[in-house]
Amino acid sequence: MSEFLQFLFSGIGNGAIYALVGLGFAIIYNASHVINFAQGEFVMIGGMATVSLIAGGIVPVWLAMPVAVAVAGGIGMALEKFAVEPAALRRGGGASVVGLIIITIGASIFIRGAVEVWLGKDFHRLPPFSGSEAIDIAGAKLDPQILWVLGGLAAVVAGLKWFFERTRFGKAMLAASHNRLAAQLVGIDIRRVLLASFGLSAALGALAGILTAPITLTKYDIGIMLGLKGFCAAILGGLGSGFGAVLGGLALGLAEAMAAGYISSAYKDAVAFVIIVVVLILMPGGLFGAKSSERV
Repeated sequence: MSEFLQFLFSGIGNGAIYALVGLGFAIIYNASHVINFAQGEFVMIGGMATVSLIAGGIVPVWLAMPVAVAVAGGIGMALEKFAVEPAALRRGGGASVVGLIIITIGASIFIRGAVEVWLGKDFHRLPPFSGSEAIDIAGAKLDPQILWVLGGLAAVVAGLKWFFERTRFGKAMLAASHNRLAAQLVGIDIRRVLLASFGLSAALGALAGILTAPITLTKYDIGIMLGLKGFCAAILGGLGSGFGAVLGGLALGLAEAMAAGYISSAYKDAVAFVIIVVVLILMPGGLFGAKSSERV
């Protein structure tokens, strides 16, 4: 029983991180129907920027995390403003989805390379938010940082629900995701919606990176795998479904943990890609997706 609980705790903690990254994919896909493959780099930026701000004594510890989230959000908006938007406008508003996806892949490579040059290839770790002493539950050890990860996910889900249901701009973003032309006809500024979606998505990725850094360490290339697994979570839940991304992330985390625990840890990373293939073959729309995906 204790062994199963240990795998369960690990799976839920990792799954919550994948859910946060998957939410970022869902937000951008809803706004633009583009899959942003730079999302994993914003996870990396969150952790690395926080470590740098603390190590350099630039800001107090309690301020480093929101500053890092704001920095990532700004970079996300810069990506949309100076790379994605010009490409779309250059083609008269009808830019190829594949072309825009390639731009995000290029941005991912650029950001990763820039951070490698700036901060090097070493691993970095944030101190745990509430100590490193594990909590004993029925013989299994629960890392307190996992509770922060779950709390962060719950806060994000609640905040996004309030934002999209209660605020005027949130409703405008929802309207644009359902029907862009109709949203434009009633006066919604689509460019602002796209800019905000990239900034919000990047901020969510950075938060995931900050929450996981005390557990897994952070490095210039850590966003590659986390980004791919967040994408898998979004695919599993259904691209465009925030609720699906959360459940998809948790399901993926649990599947990984159980495969690593009961089969072999060598297969842990393969689980995500097997799930992508199976879901795309059997359920192209994902578990909760209502939209059809373009083949790219």
